[in-house]
Amino acid sequence: MWPLRRPLPSRLTFGIIRVCLDLTGLFRNKDIRPVLMIRLARRGARKQPHYRIVVIEKASARNGRPVEVVGTYNPRTNPASVELKRDRVEYWVSKGAQMSERVNKLFSKAPAPAAAGSAA
Repeated sequence: MWPLRRPLPSRLTFGIIRVCLDLTGLFRNKDIRPVLMIRLARRGARKQPHYRIVVIEKASARNGRPVEVVGTYNPRTNPASVELKRDRVEYWVSKGAQMSERVNKLFSKAPAPAAAGSAA
């Protein structure tokens, strides 16, 4: 007959758990920040796409929870309508956010807002 196994004393198990948690902390890089992307999040019904331009973590799902919504894009209008908060996009890019290829094209094609002090 096999010898009966007795459980470890609770003080010893807590000590082992504490050492394991300390070791995992050594290998964890605490300077890692989430990579932010400025990309499209699809909205609208089937065959009727409408997109939000969002700032979101790169690893998140396409329609995951965004950090901020910075604009909209509707490809179904003629010509396609793009509304962007340019100042917010520039702010997030300055903080290290990367634009997707499509958003970069939309950002470069979107007309810059007129100067506030100019009179026509």
